[in-house]
Amino acid sequence: MVETKGITKSFGSLQALKGIDLFIHKKEIVAIVGPSGAGKTTLLQIIGALDRPQTGTLAVNGIDPFRLNEKDRAAFRNKQIGFIFQFHHLLPEFTALENVMIPHLIKSRNYREAERKAKELIGFLRLSDRKDHKPSELSGGEKQRVAVARALINSPSVILADEPSGSLDSKHKDELHQLFFELRKEMDQTFIIVTHDLNLARLTDRIISMQDGVITA
Repeated sequence: MVETKGITKSFGSLQALKGIDLFIHKKEIVAIVGPSGAGKTTLLQIIGALDRPQTGTLAVNGIDPFRLNEKDRAAFRNKQIGFIFQFHHLLPEFTALENVMIPHLIKSRNYREAERKAKELIGFLRLSDRKDHKPSELSGGEKQRVAVARALINSPSVILADEPSGSLDSKHKDELHQLFFELRKEMDQTFIIVTHDLNLARLTDRIISMQDGVITA
């Protein structure tokens, strides 16, 4: 489903990734762990086609986004990849519902369809009574659930999460972690999660450990 072969990446004299071979199965929930500077986020950005490797190949559902032109690669990201970040990155001037709708509007410009799908997701994530609130009016846990709904709206092949619970308290962390497994069960969703949270990592199907730009276990 997601496969990398021989991925390398350097920033000047620093080699951040040193030949990463990885295969993620559909519906798998995988944690990538390791110390700061191990190359975890760099790898996630390459899988999400946000950054280009020096060498190696990437395939998501058999498509190598780096063989596409810039416009088609952006469309690939919008359709195939969902992103969840440590800090939700919601647009402050829009409501929760409108924030969730944005990726679908970019994809199709069909407002009614985007609104329908966003309302369905917000309902599934138990946020219906908060849909008309702006981010400043939401709790940290609510903001992150809105971000999850936004990541899901185009039914992506894989969701990439970078420290998704890093800014949450213990209660909201547990709720978010449980949500990932609900989404796998109900929507056949695949997750690749970069995390320092070993409690989350232990819940996943597989833990991939990285250090100094290589997979160590």
